[in-house]
Amino acid sequence: MHENEISEKIIGCAIEVHKALGPGLLESAYEECLAAEMEARGLHFERQKPVPLVFREVKLDCGYRVDFLVEE
Repeated sequence: MHENEISEKIIGCAIEVHKALGPGLLESAYEECLAAEMEARGLHFERQKPVPLVFREVKLDCGYRVDFLVEE
């Protein structure tokens, strides 16, 4: 799947979640619902994926995580 197609699907999922829940909830609630919506639409993803930081060619593990890594 092309990057633009993936982005379009993710944005569509996010819009559906926002329409259903509205504003004002905790991020964790939106994350759970977004995961359910992306799974329902057949998107493959990883949640809370650790991402190393590279500084001066040294890989540092400083606890940075992406919320979702979609379609690798």
